[in-house]
Amino acid sequence: MAHDSHAATHARTLPADLSAPAFVDTWKMRALMAGAAFTVLAALLAVLDHSIDHVLRAYILGLTLTWGFAVGGLALLMVQYCSGGKWGLLLRRPLEAMSRTLPLIFVYWLATIFFIKRLYLWAQFTTESSTAEGLRAGLLTELQAHCLDFKRPMLNPVAYVWVCGLCFAIWGFYAWRLNSLALQRDADSPENTPRWIKKFENISGPGIVIYAVTITAASIYWVMSMDPTWFSSVYGLLYLVEQGFQVLAFAIIVTIALSKAEPVHSIYRQTEQHDLGKFTFAFVMLNIYLNFGQFLIIWSGNQPGEINWYLDRIRGGWGVIITLDFIFHWLVPFTMLLSRDLKRNKKRLTRVCQFMIFAVVVNQFWLIEPSFKDAARNLHFSWGILEYAAVPAAMMAFWVAFFCTRLKTRALVQTNDPHLAEILEPEHATA
Repeated sequence: MAHDSHAATHARTLPADLSAPAFVDTWKMRALMAGAAFTVLAALLAVLDHSIDHVLRAYILGLTLTWGFAVGGLALLMVQYCSGGKWGLLLRRPLEAMSRTLPLIFVYWLATIFFIKRLYLWAQFTTESSTAEGLRAGLLTELQAHCLDFKRPMLNPVAYVWVCGLCFAIWGFYAWRLNSLALQRDADSPENTPRWIKKFENISGPGIVIYAVTITAASIYWVMSMDPTWFSSVYGLLYLVEQGFQVLAFAIIVTIALSKAEPVHSIYRQTEQHDLGKFTFAFVMLNIYLNFGQFLIIWSGNQPGEINWYLDRIRGGWGVIITLDFIFHWLVPFTMLLSRDLKRNKKRLTRVCQFMIFAVVVNQFWLIEPSFKDAARNLHFSWGILEYAAVPAAMMAFWVAFFCTRLKTRALVQTNDPHLAEILEPEHATA
């Protein structure tokens, strides 16, 4: 019967005003206040911890989290242009707004340059002579010294700036190109829609490949290189899937919230919500497949240069965190999203998506913190550990405020989409 009532209230035409509802400004103000509060809390925790080391490590977590939303939103936008589907009509504007937050991520990244030596071991030993001195002083192990010398052509401050700068330039170009063309498409005649679809496909197809290469480079520099002795050939792919995981969750949360008012209310149906739930379930499955596949290969190989990375994240209390990571990252969303009723319930699906974003934070904490000598195989709680909640929360809050600003700049519904007429039709009771 719920389906019948929804069909009875579902509009067959769009309202005259397609702009974002007024409560988006409320979201923005709340996000700014939360960002300010968490910034003050982070500063207080740094004083209590008598160090900024955990602030910087937590800052990388916040960087990767917000970067995942901005660049992952751009990637999912390109996937939608290549694949089509009515779900794109719901998510296109939120995804475009995510991609237009890239300038803030660039500012976030710039700050890492000033603290590069406190974050990355390879930035402290930039020549063979400095590596030899570090080895003699006991600051490096033989394996670390060998890896630093071998990987120095890539792992050095100059390459870090140039490669990451190039990645931002590429992401910025695609974000600008897709967003500017979307506005031109809005102003064009509906008769030219097939031409626009082909244009977006031609841009997005190669763009997805380029995206995969660039996020691999960024994830290696920002996170994997914290332990210069370890490497993984699927590390970039893990981040690719993780970004799809978190972007879909966030986009669903935003779209469900926007559906409470026009214009999204007119095009929001349970059919597309159910499809998005199934799409999210697919990313949950792919996420655990890749992570467990990497673990199984390295664990069964039992090579000293590889397995120590996992031992640092399992022993010394870290087994609790990896167990929670498995539960949060896979078990809970997997069991919840199996339910057809949950995927068609706005409130319950929103709760699952919120939990999925929290799981991403836990996973990034597990990846980052044990990379440092004081935390490897030594999970210990201090004021500094709490920075992993305060700093990313502040960065995420400011990002949400910027996202809301971007979301308000254009109509929330693309009127010349070929799926618009179909999505405006009421759902049948058996749908």
